[in-house]
Amino acid sequence: MPVAPKEVERRMARFEALCRREGFRRTHQRTAIFRELARTDEHPDAETLYRQVHEQVPAVSRDTVYRTLATLEDHGLVRRAEILGGPARYDANTERHHHFVCTVCGAVKDFRSEALDTLPIPRSAKALGRVDSAHVQVRGVCSDCLGRGHEP
Repeated sequence: MPVAPKEVERRMARFEALCRREGFRRTHQRTAIFRELARTDEHPDAETLYRQVHEQVPAVSRDTVYRTLATLEDHGLVRRAEILGGPARYDANTERHHHFVCTVCGAVKDFRSEALDTLPIPRSAKALGRVDSAHVQVRGVCSDCLGRGHEP
């Protein structure tokens, strides 16, 4: 599903500001990679992103896509969504949110929940080390799959 144009503009402005602030070269390929990710809420994996960008910029390499994603993640412009049983997926939505994962089609959808945001980190988790972030992943069958008759 496409992201609203104003949100894409906001994400692109953050990308451009980071490039200026960090001295990160804003190449045509890097811009195309980030723009493709900023335009969607479908959480593509690196290979899907490579195929989409390669259609627009045939000179882009897989290595450039993977390195750019790692750099963007290091600078906080994208988040990696680790979905069990699959490749890492990427998300340009850096606002606090959680994920619904469809166990039939693999779709990953964002949702927000103040109740989940305020769950305390258990002492047992803190005892294991420093907790830097936490998010909830809810798994089930999405409404599209349910509409096509996929029942659990």
